Amino acid sequence: MLPASSDSIAQAAAQLHAGGLVAFPTETVYGLGANAQDDVAVAKIFAAKGRPTDHPLIVHVADASAVPYFAGEVPAFAQRLIARFWPGPLTLILPRKHGVAAACAGGQTSIGLRCPSHATANALLLAAQQLGVRGVAAPSANPFGRISPTTAHHVQQGFAGGELPILILDGGPCGVGIESTIIDCTRANPVLLRPGMHSLAELSAAAGVAVALAAAGDASAPKASGTLEQHYA
Repeated sequence: MLPASSDSIAQAAAQLHAGGLVAFPTETVYGLGANAQDDVAVAKIFAAKGRPTDHPLIVHVADASAVPYFAGEVPAFAQRLIARFWPGPLTLILPRKHGVAAACAGGQTSIGLRCPSHATANALLLAAQQLGVRGVAAPSANPFGRISPTTAHHVQQGFAGGELPILILDGGPCGVGIESTIIDCTRANPVLLRPGMHSLAELSAAAGVAVALAAAGDASAPKASGTLEQHYA
C-alpha cells in the first residue's frame, strides 16, 4: 500500500501496463483495476475477487475521448448524459465495439463505461493512457459478495493472504461511498439498471428523454456490474 503521489501513481500505471493489478480510490468506492485490453490481466481480477466470469466489469476511462474506442454506438441521449455527469459517478452501458474488451463484457455485446472524478483515479487513468492503456476495468476492490471498500485499509483487509500481488494506492476515504448509477443505453430509450446518487428526475432532465426504471425480471436488460441482490445486503 502506497500513499497516492506522482511517483506511486506512475508506478501503478506501469503495473497496469505490465498486466498487474492496482487498487485505487474513486469518488464512489475503491476499485480493483487491470488493463481492460489485456484479457490475462482482467482474468486476474476475477480470480482475486472470486467473481463469476459472466458478471461484467465496468471500464474506467480518463475522459470521453476514450468512449469511441470501446463503444460502437453512442446515442444522443448518452452523449448528453456524458456531457452533464462526467467525470462523476455515472456508468453507461453502451454497444461494445467488436473485438474490444471482451474479457470485461461477461459474454455480452455491451460494455459499461465510466469516467471517475476522484483526483487520484483521474491521474492514474491519464498516466496509464500515456503508456497505451485505453481503459481500466475495475469492479469494487473486495472479495465477491462482500461490502464494497471505501478506504485503502478496507482493501488491504479484504485481500490479506491472497496469492495475487496488488498495489494499493491510498487516496483517503471515498466521498460518495456507494456505487455509481448505471444507465442502459443499448435500447431506444435509457433505462436505470442500478440506482446511485443521481435521481431519475435529474437523469431524465439531462438525457432529454425520460429515463425508465428497469422492470423486475427484465430479460432484455444487459447484465450490469453490482446488480445482484446480495450486492446491497
